[in-house]
Amino acid sequence: MDELGVLITFATGLTGALVFGYLALRLRFSPIIGYLLAGIVVGPFTPGIVANRAIAEQFAEIGVILLLFGIGLRFHLRELLAVWRVAIPGALIQSTISTTALAVLLRLMGWDWTSGFILGMAISVASTVVMALVLAEWHDLHAKIGHIAVGWTVVEDLLTVALLLILPIIFAPDRSAGQSIGAVLGLAGLKIVVLVAIVVLLGKWGVPRALELIAKTRSRELFTLAVLVLAVGIAVGSAKIFGVSMALGAFLAGLAVGRSEFAARAANDALPMRDAFAVLFFVSVGMLFDPRSLIQVPLIITAVLFVVVVAKPLAAMLTVRALGQPLTSALPIGAAFSQVGEFSFILGTVAISLGLIEASGWNALVAASIISIALNPYIYGWARRLGSRKKGGGPVQIEAGRRAAVNPNRCILVGYGPVGRIVHRLLLERGVEATIIDLNLDTVHQLNTEGYAALYGDVLRTGTLEDAGIATAGSLILSADIEDAAEIIKHALILNPDLRILVRCAHLRDAPALYRAGATIVAAGEAEVGVALAEVVAAGRQPTCETAAEHREAIRRSLYDTPEAAVEGLEPGRHETG
Repeated sequence: MDELGVLITFATGLTGALVFGYLALRLRFSPIIGYLLAGIVVGPFTPGIVANRAIAEQFAEIGVILLLFGIGLRFHLRELLAVWRVAIPGALIQSTISTTALAVLLRLMGWDWTSGFILGMAISVASTVVMALVLAEWHDLHAKIGHIAVGWTVVEDLLTVALLLILPIIFAPDRSAGQSIGAVLGLAGLKIVVLVAIVVLLGKWGVPRALELIAKTRSRELFTLAVLVLAVGIAVGSAKIFGVSMALGAFLAGLAVGRSEFAARAANDALPMRDAFAVLFFVSVGMLFDPRSLIQVPLIITAVLFVVVVAKPLAAMLTVRALGQPLTSALPIGAAFSQVGEFSFILGTVAISLGLIEASGWNALVAASIISIALNPYIYGWARRLGSRKKGGGPVQIEAGRRAAVNPNRCILVGYGPVGRIVHRLLLERGVEATIIDLNLDTVHQLNTEGYAALYGDVLRTGTLEDAGIATAGSLILSADIEDAAEIIKHALILNPDLRILVRCAHLRDAPALYRAGATIVAAGEAEVGVALAEVVAAGRQPTCETAAEHREAIRRSLYDTPEAAVEGLEPGRHETG
């Protein structure tokens, strides 16, 4: 592989995604549209820079692995098992209806039944990447809607794996007469059962023990490396040994790690490149598109697109409703399937190699996928709002519903050192519900054993505060002296603008920046020591507690206001000291 070609593809792909994604957002479109346009611009069918599609697809595969691993981290086996009653029959019924609908339409256009059914099977599969991003935007990924939709796509992936095994047996010109479809499917099913059993065992014993040994080294780099090895290693091993997709293997790897207390840190600390590589998935899809196909096969594209954005989501919605779910869930779940993705291209590639579909079918598949992926965020948003209105809420209530209600009696406490222990004890005495975030694994184990809510994670990593429930907390206390506390404060206020934030720092010179970031109260170590000493010296001369309190606050004002004056270019003496 040409090293320069790798760098050019990586650089042009990310740069194009950045530029077009930014323009899409400025024009109030989904950034996904910008990523797809970037792929078209750097693709082989448009003039200018041409990136290497094979390299882009390899980068995209990394993104898919990391994204599916992250989804698996957030899902527990019991949550997936709880939705199998809907996911399994739903996937089977929806796939059958979508496949048949397209086969009939294409038959009316002169296609043979075999080609029509194969292309129908390809478009019946939804993109987990697109679905995850759209569900996450509406905070539905880890709700019941997300559980059903993701479980549904897992079933679709398994059906596609089975289909990829069957097609060469039936249609390959040099196939062995002794091969049996039943034997092949039976062997594939056995492999999947063994794979799931291995993942369950790893999740219960192997993974937690291995990550605990790594975590105790206190090396962030080693922990990151360990989690990436698990994600990529299990994904690749699943594909090579058990014949399933790497995406499904990565999802199962996430389930294994997610069963341990390391799930939050693994998701937030070890996957910093996940989003960048996931963006390259859309760039690689855009590179497949030949704009001339819009003129060459418009009717076929229209037929495929109609089934993808109308027939398939309608079939999914009616199926979910028939399986006993409310309309408020059925509408968004159906809308989530109004797109096609990665498995569609894999199946399409195999079909072309076997001569089952022609170039016109491939171009229609790519064109419909790009258009449907671009439309999917808007279709889902419309269905989500419609579902909320059916439930009785209006637009204002919908937006309010996307943010959970704040509980003033909930607190997030960062750090459980000597100061954190004192704060935690005082909070408990006052009946405040506290969730502790700490990077000492033994401390977290001890707190959990004692029945306290504690999370092992690094608060500097995006996602840790969300896992601790910052959206519903009334206050955030940074009891540890954290170097980037100002950035944490800004991020916390984005997640919860009503948050009351109390921060500890070592030096008075750091207080102004923390206040500017949005801190409610700042306690500087050197100032509080000074206040305590001054109070002791003056204790004998203070006639009342009220006078002592006023004196103490006057000293604090003089100390905390002085650095602010220096920052603003004012004379310290201009501030009243009391």
